[in-house]
Amino acid sequence: MNFVYFEILIFLMKSDQKKIKIFLKALKKIENIRSKNNKNWMDILRLAVKSAPDEATRLMIEITKKDQQISNTFISALKKKH
Repeated sequence: MNFVYFEILIFLMKSDQKKIKIFLKALKKIENIRSKNNKNWMDILRLAVKSAPDEATRLMIEITKKDQQISNTFISALKKKH
């Protein structure tokens, strides 16, 4: 998740139903694109694990830590809005 998603959520919190429907439709399109791209990422991960398992594991741990930081930031931002 990145800053753009935070901006979208803030906008939605202040929006009417028509705008919300437009954004939900856009988010569905993004979801479809991301699902296809996630498969590409998994293919890269499989290749990395086969080629350099120790290095791939270290990188995945770091990625997971950063993903957790993003999630925590998102949760904090939502709590501040209410």
